[in-house]
This record gives sequence, structure tokens and C-alpha cells, in this order.
Amino acid sequence: MIRFRASWVLPIDRPPVRNGWVAVERDRVVAIGSLSEAAAGARSTRDDIALGNVAILPGLVNAHTHLELSHMRDEVPPASDFVTWVRSVMRARRQRPDPRSAEIMDGVRSGVAESIAAGTAVVGDISNTLVTYEPLAASPLAGVVFYELIRFNAPEPVVLVEAAEAEVAKLGATGRVRTSLAAHAPYSVAPLVFRAIRKAIDRDPFAPCSVHLSESAEEVEFIQNGGGPWRAVLEDLGAWDPDWVPPRVSPVQYLDDAGFLGANVLAVHGVQMTLDDLGRLRARGTTLVTCPRSNGHTGAGAPPIQDFYDAGVRVAIGTDSLASTPDLNVFAELATIRALAPDIAADALLRSATIEGARALGFDADYGTIEPGKLARLIAVALPSVIDDVEEYLVGGIEPSQITWLGEGLT
Repeated sequence: MIRFRASWVLPIDRPPVRNGWVAVERDRVVAIGSLSEAAAGARSTRDDIALGNVAILPGLVNAHTHLELSHMRDEVPPASDFVTWVRSVMRARRQRPDPRSAEIMDGVRSGVAESIAAGTAVVGDISNTLVTYEPLAASPLAGVVFYELIRFNAPEPVVLVEAAEAEVAKLGATGRVRTSLAAHAPYSVAPLVFRAIRKAIDRDPFAPCSVHLSESAEEVEFIQNGGGPWRAVLEDLGAWDPDWVPPRVSPVQYLDDAGFLGANVLAVHGVQMTLDDLGRLRARGTTLVTCPRSNGHTGAGAPPIQDFYDAGVRVAIGTDSLASTPDLNVFAELATIRALAPDIAADALLRSATIEGARALGFDADYGTIEPGKLARLIAVALPSVIDDVEEYLVGGIEPSQITWLGEGLT
């Protein structure tokens, strides 16, 4: 057994422990406590490691990213509106028709390494090609690879989804890296495709599902009246369905009325969500994944993060892809959230970056908190010599150079 001692231990499920320790044996947490407790030295240890002025916390959870777009770092410029940014991404992807090209695969592997260096233990990765599964399975990361379906004009929606299920089934699951289905967004997925995905997910009650939802004003416009820039994109791509009737409600109500939302759904972005929308998410137990740095880059706008927390919605955090964010550092995302919503308690933000994401992805039995029995996927963050509030410091922006993984396996 190894006991790691540090200035602070953050279990996440309870308040921080000053001058704490975490005991680890066979890659599992055995116990945690304070050095002031009489029982701290009751059990002998093989090693007693003093880490000094650091905070120990569970590895973070990046609940939404697109590793297959990692090769696009610094390639897609910021846009004043979301659809302009999307058109730029589509042009860039058309220039690389082979999803397994050396450039793309090198980008995926680089994104995996960058995630680990930034203290991430679990990812929710969106893929249109499934090329990220093998690099993730070969890495120390845990996570879900979501096979994302995009089809607005779908004559055979059930056949489409069944074919996707078959592709996912070929990959199986390692236990640490799992697969599931995702719907892209309300403006790019037909109603019957949403229904078929929901039925597929219902066949496995433990499988999560992801959808980009209420990300932009253009999406709200399209669901309200069937027009605007998204209508133009669908027509340009030859994907418009003339029989589709706009539901004339919000995107959230549209998917809620369709029976798509639920406790195993990750609704990503939510920039345009109203209080009524957030109430629907709360009622369904749906997790909202916020990616504010990406929202600024893509022209989607600033998400109403204070409203997310005030509404009592489960909130997780994602970086989105390197096509729309400068790095895959969840700590940097926390710093942006803190700037946008300074009144949210720091412990709530840390929960969003750990246990909320782990729960949404189905990994909360092993990740997200420091508790006896859970995997010891722990990071140590170097602290300044004087610190008043360790939780507030951690949500203010941490650089990878400050992060060290404890033990073996995540280096």
C-alpha cells in the first residue's frame, strides 16, 4: 500500500482535507484522511510519499470533445455566427477525405496525449468515423466514443440506425473505453432518426447518448420556422426534406416532446436555452455539458452559465474540439466559466469537472471522486506557497506544467 500525503486532498464528495492523505493499493483507493487524525498511521504502508504543497484530486472528466478534429488546431478561424464557422469546418474536412490519414490519426494521438497532460481521466468523444476508438483504447484514458449520426433527409431511418449499431458492435468495449450512439443536432437529424436512436439506446439502459442542443440562434430559428441559415445549408448539401414540418417550439421542447431527453442524455452547449428549457432538462435528469470557450470561437455566444446552476440542472464540462478551442485543458474551461459566472461556488464547478461528467458518461462507479474502492486515477496540482481558498484557486486556471499523475498508468 502507498500513502500519498499532501497539503490538500479534494475528495469532491465532501469538503477539502487540509494536510491530508490518500492510501492506494492495487490501483484502488483504500482510505483518505487527515494527518491530524489518530487513525492516520494505524495501518502500515509499503511507502509513505510526502508530495508537499500540492492538491490531490480525481482526474478530470472532459464530457464533450471531438478528438478526430484535433488536426484542425488553429485552422478554422473564429466566426461572428455559428453557421459560418460550421461551413469552414465542412470545407476543411472535405480536403481530407481519408479519415485514417496519417495527419488525422497523428492529430488524434496528439489530442489524447494533450488530454492526459492536462489532468483528464475520462472523455466523452464524438466521432463521425470511429477512428478515435483504437487510439483511446490503447491509451490510459477511459471514456465513451459516441458514433454520431447526421441525416436530415432519411428515407430509411431504422436501417440507418441499425447499420450504425452494427458498426459500433464490431468495436465492442474494453471496459475502460465504451461505445454508444449520438444524434448530431435538431437541425441535422430527422425526427424518425431521433426516434430510432432513442429506441436503440433504450435497449441498453446503461448506454449514454449525446446531442448538440440549443447551441446557436440559427438553430432556434430553424426549429421555430424552418428557415434561416440552416435551411440554406441543408439545401446546399442536397439534404433538405420538403416534407419536414417545423415544430415551432424551442429545440429543447422539440426533443422533449419527442421523448428523446432522459437521464442518460448529454445535452451539449445550451447557449440559447431559456429557463423553461432548463426546467425540462432538470425534470428529465438530463446533463447539460457546457463548452464556453468553443461557444465564443464559433460565434454561438456566451452560455447562460449562472442560469444553468440556478435551475438545478446537472452540469458537466467539455472542451469541444481543437477546431474551436486552443487546447483540451478542462482547467482552462473552468477558468472561463468562473469569469462568466463569478457567483457560482467553486466546489460546484469542481463537481462539474469530475463527478457530474463521470456520472453522465456512466463511469461514476470508478471515477469522479476520491473514495475507498474507486480507481486511484489521481492528480497532484502544484500550489502557490500561500493560498486562501484551494477550491477557488483550482477553478482559476491550472497549467499542465502544474499537474502530476500519481502512481502508475496515467503518464
